[in-house]
Amino acid sequence: MSFVGTPRPRPRWHHAHTDLEDFAIVSYRVDADALARHLPKGFTPMEAPFGDGPGALVSAVAFRDRDFHFRFLPQVSIDCGQINYRAYVTAYGKAGVWFFGTRLDHPVVAIPQHLWGMPWRRDHIRIEADWLGTPARWRLESADGRCEAVELPQAPGLLDGFTDDSDWLEQLTHPTRGWYRRRDGRVGAYSIWHPVMRPRHLEATFARFPLFERLGLITPDTPPHSILAQARIPFDIHTPPHHFHPNG
Repeated sequence: MSFVGTPRPRPRWHHAHTDLEDFAIVSYRVDADALARHLPKGFTPMEAPFGDGPGALVSAVAFRDRDFHFRFLPQVSIDCGQINYRAYVTAYGKAGVWFFGTRLDHPVVAIPQHLWGMPWRRDHIRIEADWLGTPARWRLESADGRCEAVELPQAPGLLDGFTDDSDWLEQLTHPTRGWYRRRDGRVGAYSIWHPVMRPRHLEATFARFPLFERLGLITPDTPPHSILAQARIPFDIHTPPHHFHPNG
């Protein structure tokens, strides 16, 4: 059975909406024990059965926000580059992603950073893509990450570590819960919704993400496990985030 996604929660007046353009998920295989050292109590890396043994995954997710706006203020929107650094985890048995941090190329970064205590920083981000080329190409340049990738001649029969297409589609492209360490030390949480992705498979000709290197999860020459990319996809963001309560 193919992955059918999740029902769309009813949009509320305080939610945000954006279209993500030139979207790519650049994932790395990492050691699960090394990743676990960066997670709070009750959070566990999701392990995958890779061909040469178990491991975990982290991703740099880069895109251009197009017409990001809060629903109560649709006339005020922003366009900018964004990079989310995340790991695939379970929190007290619930699957989702742990956010190490976000880079945003816009002054509005001050809202999540100071109002909500989120680990967001300002960065100059440039993302370019040629979806009509043969092969298609995607490129990211920022102060804290760089990647150049081209589309594979054909999609792989199976991504290493997953049982079928539905398995990686659900885990890598469709986590709807996210958690992060607030500036006050507490754990925050939020959720999103988007339709099922239909990504294209790319491979890196160059990739460096120093944040993951500083965390001791990869080295400068670690190749990505996979790159899943899509020209455009709509997103609902269920703002504002809230304090995480394991039983809530």
